[in-house]
Amino acid sequence: MEKTFIILKPDCMEQGLAGKVLQRFESEGFSIVATKMARLESPILREHYAHVADLPFFPEIEAFMSSRSVIMVALQGDNVIQRVRDLLGPTDSKKAPTGTIRGDFGTDMMRNVVHASDGPETAAAELKRFFKDYEIFV
Repeated sequence: MEKTFIILKPDCMEQGLAGKVLQRFESEGFSIVATKMARLESPILREHYAHVADLPFFPEIEAFMSSRSVIMVALQGDNVIQRVRDLLGPTDSKKAPTGTIRGDFGTDMMRNVVHASDGPETAAAELKRFFKDYEIFV
């Protein structure tokens, strides 16, 4: 069974959408195998967003992602990585169709409700970054 990592972002939490978003994942047959709530701080955000940490817009991402607590989740299921990304829709919520999570709840490129791993290697690295092995229940 494949696993993926998601973050219910600050806009998701602010709008009180965590339950609705998790329900959509569970309705697809995915299992929640780990979860925790935390306020993300600069060191972990710099590691998580290392691919853009040196770009001029990173401070805006960092400020947004540390603005309130988030919920981090490990999901498990058949082809979960691609299927979650399909459920979310495009990263830019303005381009996401109605019926996708981002199309229904997101507002723009950054305030798009959920971060999700984009491939098996990324999922493995992100799961390791945010969860200890014993925190994932399979």
